[in-house]
Amino acid sequence: MGNNLFQLGQLQLAILKVLWVHPPMSVTDLHKALPDGKDLAPTTIATMLRKMEDRRLVTHQTEGRKFLYTAAVNEAEISHTLADHLLTRVFEGSLAGMVSHLLNRHQVSSDDLEKISRLIAEHKAKERSSRK
Repeated sequence: MGNNLFQLGQLQLAILKVLWVHPPMSVTDLHKALPDGKDLAPTTIATMLRKMEDRRLVTHQTEGRKFLYTAAVNEAEISHTLADHLLTRVFEGSLAGMVSHLLNRHQVSSDDLEKISRLIAEHKAKERSSRK
């Protein structure tokens, strides 16, 4: 799977997000649950699910005449792969560059800044203790 995951399209990611919360789902249920589902034909969603199953992103079980789909990859796996790809390909491995970009491009709450500061402090403490 690995490198294949960063090539997720917007619809594929939307489908996975719904399936992570509400597995298993039929095409009809997914159509209703997707944020932009009303703009899509159910056949478009069914076609996308078949493609996603070929890539081992989803699986299905049969219930009567319905296929019920479940995500075959978890959210952490997708998040890690996408973030790693972004860091290595877009920011050439510069974590500081990536963080700087995110801080400058997005509204950051004081709560988020506090959490980020705490994470940095925790990471520094772990690093110091591992050197001993």
